[in-house]
Amino acid sequence: MPTARNKPKTVERILDSAERLLQTRGFGNFSYADIARELGVTKASLHYHFPGKAELGQALIGRYGARFSAALREIDAGDLTARDKLEAYAALYADVLRGRRMCMCGILAAEYPTLPKPMQDAVIEFFDDNQHWLADVLRQGEHDGSLMVEANPEDVAQGILSTLEGAMLVARPYGDLARFQAAARQMLDGLAA
Repeated sequence: MPTARNKPKTVERILDSAERLLQTRGFGNFSYADIARELGVTKASLHYHFPGKAELGQALIGRYGARFSAALREIDAGDLTARDKLEAYAALYADVLRGRRMCMCGILAAEYPTLPKPMQDAVIEFFDDNQHWLADVLRQGEHDGSLMVEANPEDVAQGILSTLEGAMLVARPYGDLARFQAAARQMLDGLAA
């Protein structure tokens, strides 16, 4: 049985392995056996920390969402125009793609109908949180004059989120970050004041 001292390290190792597998293969295309083999542990030890794959999936989304929210807070903490914030936001996606991975919630959205309900809810929450943050940035851009938003900021925010997620999907089979960056740049240029 794990001790209190090694439990966090074990949980983080499990989550790190599962996150990499999810972002490269998808949720339905990896198993506890894959993680156990990679980490050199038994499947029983994985079940000790995460009784089922649904619980593992929820933990993955929770951790990913928390890290993404922290990145957004870091962007907000800087002395940036709204345009600069949108560029920093797009860079978050580019960094994930640069690591030959996909946005976790983007890849889960592709598998949405097959996910357990709590995971579906967590994916929606991730996208809603991002859309609200983007809408606030768009409003800031209207106010500081760095952006020209000609429609409802919530609708434009949804378009930004959809563009970046879609650009990741299209760039992935090509293994070409430049394809993603071109789509992001075009989207940002369309909002320039």
